[in-house]
Amino acid sequence: MDTIHKIGRRKTAVARIYLSEGKGNITVNDKAYDSYFTTDTLRYKVLQPLNLTENAENFDIKAKVFGGGITGQAEAIRLAITRALVAIDEENKSVLKPEGLLTRDPRMVERKKFGQKKARKKFQFSKR
Repeated sequence: MDTIHKIGRRKTAVARIYLSEGKGNITVNDKAYDSYFTTDTLRYKVLQPLNLTENAENFDIKAKVFGGGITGQAEAIRLAITRALVAIDEENKSVLKPEGLLTRDPRMVERKKFGQKKARKKFQFSKR
């Protein structure tokens, strides 16, 4: 099997992963994934597609991720891994699709409008 290259996005984070056969090593921006993602929730999100398809020990993953915060980056990596697993074996799709992992989350930050404090918050109104 050759190395598979896939891209995942979430908010403003973009993740490019390279998935190859191996022992289950995951590196993110040349660091071990568990030192890059400090909380258990983020680590769980990264490993979710591998655990669902029972491939956690079968593949090595190198991820380059930039933009956004760490939550967006973790979810971008999750989408990229999911896409790679489906590219390897189409049967993985039936496991990952019901979990909603194949869908790119379209939610983005709403822009701030002029004449307002934030996107929706207004300046305090004074009657007098």
